Amino acid sequence: MADTIPPANLAREFFILGVTTDGKQFRPSDWSDRLCGVMSCFRPESGGRNAHLQYSPYVRPILLNGIRSVVVNEDLREIEPLAYHFVVNFAKDNNLQVVDACLLPEPSTTDKSGV
Repeated sequence: MADTIPPANLAREFFILGVTTDGKQFRPSDWSDRLCGVMSCFRPESGGRNAHLQYSPYVRPILLNGIRSVVVNEDLREIEPLAYHFVVNFAKDNNLQVVDACLLPEPSTTDKSGV
């Protein structure tokens, strides 16, 4: 029997793609950066001397197959339900495609021996 990952360890994320349900590219071209900038305050505490504006780990921009997109972590729903609904409604109001998925870590370019 193959090893399986327990459901509690699975990333709960969805992608908002910069493509409408009728296949048109969403404008403006920097929409994903703007949306993630608005949501940047929803992040774990990171104060101190080196604090600066950073995207939230719960709502972050990404380029998927050349399409500007946003990855939304479902944990945002529990942390701040109104922010979660804002992001979901943004996708609905703009007729954007939403895909349930999760990002996998990038494969290592070297093995553990460093070769």
